[in-house]
Amino acid sequence: MRRDFRIFATAMTVLSFTLILLLGAYCAGLLGSLTGLGGGVVVIPLLTLLFGVDFHYAVGAALVSSIATSSGSGSAYVREGITNVRLGMFLEIATTIGAVTGAFVAVWLNSSVIAVLFGLVLLLTAAMQQRRKSDHDGVVGSETARRLRLFGTWPQRDGTLKPYELRNVGGGFGVMYVAGILSGILGIGSGVLKVIAMDGLMKVPFKVSTTTSNFMMGVTACASAVVYVQRGNIEPGIACPVLIGVLFGALTGARLLKRLDVRLLRQVFCVVIVLVAINMIYNGIKGNF
Repeated sequence: MRRDFRIFATAMTVLSFTLILLLGAYCAGLLGSLTGLGGGVVVIPLLTLLFGVDFHYAVGAALVSSIATSSGSGSAYVREGITNVRLGMFLEIATTIGAVTGAFVAVWLNSSVIAVLFGLVLLLTAAMQQRRKSDHDGVVGSETARRLRLFGTWPQRDGTLKPYELRNVGGGFGVMYVAGILSGILGIGSGVLKVIAMDGLMKVPFKVSTTTSNFMMGVTACASAVVYVQRGNIEPGIACPVLIGVLFGALTGARLLKRLDVRLLRQVFCVVIVLVAINMIYNGIKGNF
């Protein structure tokens, strides 16, 4: 009787953990979609701070969820003609190499070091969310971008296509490599660095840079995830509920985004990100992970 009770109690504990994790991941995907920051920014603090999951396993779960959400939302942006597929495939060379590098490095890093690094990236993300977005009208593209045929067009509200050019291909490629390294170490899309590369250096219109970054995210995460699988840092009991929850949350957020004015939500979420980042850095320095 006692043995049966222990089995039932253990099963209930696992079931409760899975349901709570599924709900938390759904909220992470929803908030990540509405704010444009991705679910990984919420998933990793959720797993490490609330559930006490080791950072390496949290990163592995976040990578798996990034693959699913990028595949779902990325395909929609490609259909709408916003994503610059050729540019994304070119820059994926840098992010993929960086992601594999970062994944190998992450295996040997202490969880506290990863926590401090994650907190610093969150602070940078919050700061970048406050800057002014630009369409970079009148940019004269470089010869390198012209030869690689990286120029494109993106649809306007009136149905017309607006052409754009870009420059500083080498600088953007280098920043993308760093973004890939951070993605492999932290398990997030490092979209902030990708937007810095495309929007800040290459002068790609903001909407094109964000959608192209989302398109690239799944490939980058997949490259890192292979290393995490080989190392045994992807736990199905954690990764599966996170994947399902974040995916459905992101799909819900994509539908709500068309109807809601989320500017206030983004401001509040940036404040929350700063608080989480400070908490991460503090606990990392104290060695609490």
